[in-house]
Amino acid sequence: MRGIEEQLAGECTVEVAAFDRFTQLIVHPEQVGAYDHVVFDTAPTGHTLRLLSLPAAWSRYLDSGAEGASCLGPQSGLESQHAQYAEAVQQLGDPARTTVVLVSRPDASALREAGRAGTELADQGIRNQRLVVNGLFTGPLAGDVVAEAFAARQAAALDAMPPSLRGMPAAAVPLVALELTGIGALRELAANRPRAVPGADTPPGDAEPQRGQGEEEPALPGLDALVDELAAGPPGAVLVMGKGGVGKTTIAAAIAEGLADRGHEVHLSTTDPAGRFTDVLEGDAPDHLTVDRIDPRAELARYTAGRLHAAAHLDAQRRALLAEDLRSPCTQELAVFRAFAGLLTEARRRYVVVDTAPSGHTLRLLDLTGSYHRQAMADADRIAGRITTPLMRLQNPASTRVLIVTLPEPTPVSEAAALQDDLRRAGIEPYGWVVNAALTASGTRDPLLRARAALEHPHLHRVRDELAARTWLAPWRSLDVR
Repeated sequence: MRGIEEQLAGECTVEVAAFDRFTQLIVHPEQVGAYDHVVFDTAPTGHTLRLLSLPAAWSRYLDSGAEGASCLGPQSGLESQHAQYAEAVQQLGDPARTTVVLVSRPDASALREAGRAGTELADQGIRNQRLVVNGLFTGPLAGDVVAEAFAARQAAALDAMPPSLRGMPAAAVPLVALELTGIGALRELAANRPRAVPGADTPPGDAEPQRGQGEEEPALPGLDALVDELAAGPPGAVLVMGKGGVGKTTIAAAIAEGLADRGHEVHLSTTDPAGRFTDVLEGDAPDHLTVDRIDPRAELARYTAGRLHAAAHLDAQRRALLAEDLRSPCTQELAVFRAFAGLLTEARRRYVVVDTAPSGHTLRLLDLTGSYHRQAMADADRIAGRITTPLMRLQNPASTRVLIVTLPEPTPVSEAAALQDDLRRAGIEPYGWVVNAALTASGTRDPLLRARAALEHPHLHRVRDELAARTWLAPWRSLDVR
């Protein structure tokens, strides 16, 4: 029993428990009740693609005749789920049973991400897909620079959407001046009948704010003030965290570029499988800035080769068992963790700005960091010298500054608050929050956008006064959400 408990404390038990329930609901929906439909609100793209690939990955792994124990415990236990995983793969690819709705803002990077997700899902056999473009803004106030640019950027993004999305059944949801929470607001949203995109003649919606009219616009410093503050301190890691779609990549790139412009040596990287800096930097990195990304596949190959090389002294049977275990779907996460730990070590010498994966995936990475820390501390008596684990670097404010990025909207702020609570439970205190893409302080005179800006004020006050140790504002006119 102690051996099983130790194996179940392995690195991906939580994730596999989640996908085990996911496949269970697909294969046996009657277990949760007599429903006509089961609707999943999935995690952001990278995490969802990982989840949807796991049933097939574990089926292939078990088909390979793996023996012994994996990071999930004895393979005999996994075999009992083999039929469920195989049937889940089949049903996910059955267009009569499964529909995938790709939801995107009318933004170039978001649409590219939706296109990438659609292509990868199709490669896995999940081809029954639909597109919903959320927050479409048409009819800007003539002469209003912000409103016209807002609408023009959306139109250009739709014109340049990936070919994989163009042939897909699509609908648009208009931008509205409502907090889209509660049954009443959702019914009002549904009353705006979806229209075909691109080029939908969508009404702008109610231009009067639902609430927040009496809130004053809070005074908040901008990103330049944040970069000045970071530049005045010692080198270290700057981790940019948040849910998907809030603009982590843009904020991380802006911070890194600002530090490099001030003459500091900066390394900009990402742990997000969907993270791309080329569009944000327009292919031109300034002096003093090194840009790369943690490629999960490349890190997996490097990690596997290293483990097999270190095991060269073992006999052929034990090497074969190790090779089988390294083929399990958990190994890639360990490889990414090793690369992430390397970034934290590098931050002792220069600024390292890391665009992290969306919240759930990042917390998974932090869980690995905590597991490694506990294991290292358990072995500390047998190791000569002082031990500094990656978790200890994350917990040290002199080594690492964690920035939480959010949008001035109810759900992003609430999810950012939950992320902050999770970080604090791990002993990591966020340095501050960046509220991105705010219409507040943008200078717009458009009635709908002004109404949207008024809705932002309560959330800005909540972040500044209740949630964040420090707060900075990135207005929409300065930065696009990526």
